[in-house]
Amino acid sequence: MWQNRRASMTITAATIPVAAPLKVDAATGLLVGARQVLSPHCDARPSGVKPDLLVLHGISLPPGEFGGPWIDRLFTGTLPLDAHPYFRAIAGSRVSAHALIRRDGEIVQYVPFGARAWHAGHSEYDGRKGCNDFSIGIELEGTDETPYTEAQYEELARLAAALFEAYPSLGPEHIVGHSDIAPERKTDPGPLFNWRRLRTLVEERTALR
Repeated sequence: MWQNRRASMTITAATIPVAAPLKVDAATGLLVGARQVLSPHCDARPSGVKPDLLVLHGISLPPGEFGGPWIDRLFTGTLPLDAHPYFRAIAGSRVSAHALIRRDGEIVQYVPFGARAWHAGHSEYDGRKGCNDFSIGIELEGTDETPYTEAQYEELARLAAALFEAYPSLGPEHIVGHSDIAPERKTDPGPLFNWRRLRTLVEERTALR
């Protein structure tokens, strides 16, 4: 009887619910349903330029610590100098990203995807300088020495699929790390980032749309 009961309770891949696809509002450039913490650190892209590159970053504030309000505060220019010694070196920085994916998979958006976020700094991709002009920057809460979570890979793939649909100029063949466009300055998202896992999930999530 127990064997029959166990057989009837077997869960197959086909019965596991798949999260509904994410959607970007084309009119506003905002991710529907995401928490919005809009940053003043952004501006318009150059005339006629569309995003055709997805840049992945890693971030933790203070370094090596996860959670808390500090990434939001950094990207909105409200990081308090006295909250942590490290903050004195970066407080006042005019930086941002389009979105952050936290360790539990929560997506926070700071800049509309159609606008230019200030995430890449001095950078170059395929002979084109100034990657902020033509890229979307996604931060992953983590460090070079810490594996990213499965929830982060899942939500990153869902977000990428939504961006591909909203901006046909984007595609899975143009997803890079910050270290790829600024190799002399940056190492993120780091050697532990699982690019193979991301590619597999992006293919799956894109096929579901």
